[in-house]
Amino acid sequence: MSGTYRERMKELGISEEVVQQVLAVAKRMDDKGLVNSFAGNISAKVDGKIYITPTGQNKGLLTPEKIAVVNQDGERIFGMKETSEIIMHSMAYEICEENGWDVGGVVHSHSRVLTAFSMAGLDVETTALPEMMGNFHKIPCAPYGAPGTKFIMTMAEPYFAEGYRIVLLGNHGSLAVGRTVEEAMNVVEACESIAEQILITKYILGGEASLDVDEIARFFDIYKENRSGRVK
Repeated sequence: MSGTYRERMKELGISEEVVQQVLAVAKRMDDKGLVNSFAGNISAKVDGKIYITPTGQNKGLLTPEKIAVVNQDGERIFGMKETSEIIMHSMAYEICEENGWDVGGVVHSHSRVLTAFSMAGLDVETTALPEMMGNFHKIPCAPYGAPGTKFIMTMAEPYFAEGYRIVLLGNHGSLAVGRTVEEAMNVVEACESIAEQILITKYILGGEASLDVDEIARFFDIYKENRSGRVK
């Protein structure tokens, strides 16, 4: 980044560290094939400012001066034009904050398997995989809401209010939240892998070997305990 951009960022109170965090997640998503130039977006929120990927840009080729920074009034003060999904990201932060979450990162992905589940309108759930039950319970699929509008989050709000860290957006991929943007990315990466395993087991192999009732209850209790640390 040139000195001019650094000076401008300093004047505006923009964190170069947060910009780099968004860039690192964007590249990681691109490297893993979890996003493309026309779909998916990433943001971090620090000190009231939202740092978010720009519209229509290849996530693997982003540079610091391209990351949009939007202030508390919704005005872009730095970078390229922000993604049209800024409404969804802003509402995700507001919903989580209202419910006592410590959320500083949001990742919207169009990864292959999670998006396929969202297109089918199916929750991702299992009674055979402890890691899924204990960490996520399930990945619920919210009804469709038009991209670029508030209705996406209107449909997804009840699930985030309940404490889910990732929700499928009907016909529109997934949305994950975390204390940092890296943590939100970790959720997407883990859930894409889990969704693939469930797809193979339940829908290709034709069924899964469920754990017994007591074990299922135990892992769901673990999930509830983990959730209690997020939602007040």
